[in-house]
Amino acid sequence: MNPVIFQLGPLQLHWYGVFIVGGSALAAWVGSRYAAKAGDNPDHIWNLLAWTLIFGIIGARLYHVFSSPADGLGWAYYRTHPVDIFNPLNGGFRGLGIYGGLAGGLLAIAIYCWYSRLNPLRYMDYMAPTVPLAQAIGRMGNFVNQELYGPATDKAWAFHINPRFPCQLPPDFPASGVQPCGSPNLTPETIQWFATHGYHPTFFYEAAWNLAMFVILALIIRRYGQSLRRGDTVLLYLIAYPLGRFWVEMFRPDAWMMGTLPTAQWIAIGCIIFAVIGLFIRHRSWSGSEHPEESLAHMSAAGVKPVPA
Repeated sequence: MNPVIFQLGPLQLHWYGVFIVGGSALAAWVGSRYAAKAGDNPDHIWNLLAWTLIFGIIGARLYHVFSSPADGLGWAYYRTHPVDIFNPLNGGFRGLGIYGGLAGGLLAIAIYCWYSRLNPLRYMDYMAPTVPLAQAIGRMGNFVNQELYGPATDKAWAFHINPRFPCQLPPDFPASGVQPCGSPNLTPETIQWFATHGYHPTFFYEAAWNLAMFVILALIIRRYGQSLRRGDTVLLYLIAYPLGRFWVEMFRPDAWMMGTLPTAQWIAIGCIIFAVIGLFIRHRSWSGSEHPEESLAHMSAAGVKPVPA
């Protein structure tokens, strides 16, 4: 399918953007349900949706701009083409880094909660478990763009590129004349080559992991919310998502490397270590039964609604 839904002059509406915004809206709806169950105003979640999208996209864009991926479309390119840093028409939502987006989203929640005099940990608990859902849907944008796939494979589930709309050409592609994101004139040989070459669908791998993590986190909160401390969902997310991302990065030939490992894997390791230590310290001398007002019982099946702090 064409990555562009429609074009009006220089303005384009991309499927990638629709999946990102649509996934974020669905995640916000789930977060608003958590907030309503806890007795808080769910409108704050919808306000935060706008804030986190804006700050998240800025953070994700900055991560991409200052990265150094193997394809050279990071800082090596933008330092000589600075105008393209701020050019939203060049690929729409393409050129985003998820870890930068997460940092921007956390900053947005902190600023909004400070401005609105809300407890930021409380609202992070409403939103953190829903982030994997947004990510799973957002990854479908990479599928439509036919980008960020892995190395060649002959597995039964291999991804086969549609030669008419590849936004990323495979490194082993031998012919010329195929233009990224739109190739109207194709030879039979080119079409046959794409039909016989498959690649690891890394976007599906990560989407499946994210969807599983969304379900698992929801079940953990529902079953063990009274034993979790306010803010724990963020730490649980920082274990769940990086584990999957560490695995998926093994299938990314275009990864931004730092030494012998992709940078995303180093970040994943750091997140997991930080989260595990954080959970240990926070629960070393804390009990949900002794401090129910600090627990996530209000988000669990128990349905306890403590006074908002």
